[in-house]
Amino acid sequence: MPARIPWKELFEAASAARARAYAPYSDFQVGAALLTEDGTIFAGGNVENASYGLSICAERNAISRAVLEGHQQVRAVAIVVDTDTPTPPCGMCRQTMAEFAAPGMEVRSRNLEGKELRTTLEKLLPHAFTRAFF
Repeated sequence: MPARIPWKELFEAASAARARAYAPYSDFQVGAALLTEDGTIFAGGNVENASYGLSICAERNAISRAVLEGHQQVRAVAIVVDTDTPTPPCGMCRQTMAEFAAPGMEVRSRNLEGKELRTTLEKLLPHAFTRAFF
């Protein structure tokens, strides 16, 4: 497991995913990239649907890609949005992250001007419901 988190590469991957996001209804394109336990980076963009509940967020899209490639521990997540204030992940994404988060998982969100929110999943979702309860 690499010790350093390659934030530059994560934000580049998240920005590229944001550019490919499909958001014709909200016009709110989001890109996310995550770092797995072995240093692999997976990216995802949000994909909307006319039936809005069927849409998938960028963060969950990236996690799904990682899991389908055999990765089940996420060390860090980078998110890119076009908002004045960097936007943290929604509740569904936070819960999904909790399922696959390595201890102390870092989460950073950045807007297009470079303003950044730095936090951890534990701060975003205290007392998360996880497999530890089963």
